[in-house]
Amino acid sequence: MCGRFVITSPPAALRQIFGYAEQPNFPPRHNIAPTQPIPVVIIENGIRHFRLMRWGLLPAWVKDPRKFTLLINARAETVREKPAFKNAMKRRRCLIPADGYYEWQASEKRKRPYFIHRRDGGPIGLAGLAETWIGPNGEELDTVAIVTAPASADLAVLHHRVPVTIASGDFDRWLDCGTYDVEAVMALLTSPEEGEFNWHEVSTLVNRVANDDAQLILPTPEEMAAEEPRPVKKASQRKPVPAASEDDGQGSLF
Repeated sequence: MCGRFVITSPPAALRQIFGYAEQPNFPPRHNIAPTQPIPVVIIENGIRHFRLMRWGLLPAWVKDPRKFTLLINARAETVREKPAFKNAMKRRRCLIPADGYYEWQASEKRKRPYFIHRRDGGPIGLAGLAETWIGPNGEELDTVAIVTAPASADLAVLHHRVPVTIASGDFDRWLDCGTYDVEAVMALLTSPEEGEFNWHEVSTLVNRVANDDAQLILPTPEEMAAEEPRPVKKASQRKPVPAASEDDGQGSLF
């Protein structure tokens, strides 16, 4: 799933990559959470536009939002049939610019947060579905959900599902609902290729939505120390290496 994500690229760089008409100026965000307004790219009248939408989709047919489950993710396997998503899949496909996202891995003692990002450090376009909810008094609320798919083998060590990322060469195909129907874009709803993303453990400070600064995406001190080269001891300082037991090598990476 995807429950928190990050936008750190400069607005001008994102505008160039995603090709929308507006020139918005927004600060970097390091802990974007559901119900918050998020940047969305969508085609309207044949032109890509930048919009702010609430993360948490509300289908148009919902009468009382207070009694409806918050839909932050949409499963790729069922978007064609689910009443909450099928209309958006046909008419309101969109992209959500991001520079990475968080996932929590369950361990024996606690859930450990990880920051996941592209190996080359570039921004990504998350596949999204948008709906405009109209209230009883005529109020309008633009809402969005992030599409997820089964995780590839490497990312599955963290969680069994991942957000779908759309390659830049497929932006038009995903966004243009008039030209490309649902069947034409279903092949895009897959997990990233193995090796496309890197990840590292980060501080549990990310667990608190109020925390939002650049420190959140940094590796934990323990992980940074593990990556630092260790000094080589002189021969006289080296301790004898114990013989390996039959249990050696049975541990796992995480």
